[in-house]
Amino acid sequence: MSRQKTNYLIDIALTTLFFGVAGTGLFMYFFIPSGIQRGRYIVYMGLTKATWIWIHSRIGILMIILVVIHLILHRKWIVCTTKNFFRKEKCELEKVDS
Repeated sequence: MSRQKTNYLIDIALTTLFFGVAGTGLFMYFFIPSGIQRGRYIVYMGLTKATWIWIHSRIGILMIILVVIHLILHRKWIVCTTKNFFRKEKCELEKVDS
């Protein structure tokens, strides 16, 4: 698989995971009350509060893993851009033909 396709798929996955974390986070914030409900399992849209938290956490962990992979794949650009910011001589990146 080409580097461009790999970057595209990681970016699509990160965007999807972002909306998953944002959606579950907003849902829990606005619709699930905080605190313990005195031993009762209250269900919200077919899932318990613990399940919502589990889903939110796992999506967040997957997102962190993909962000690390994304940074590793873009490390040359990050280093070159940082050097260009702090130095007078410019760092050039290799041109990639599509």
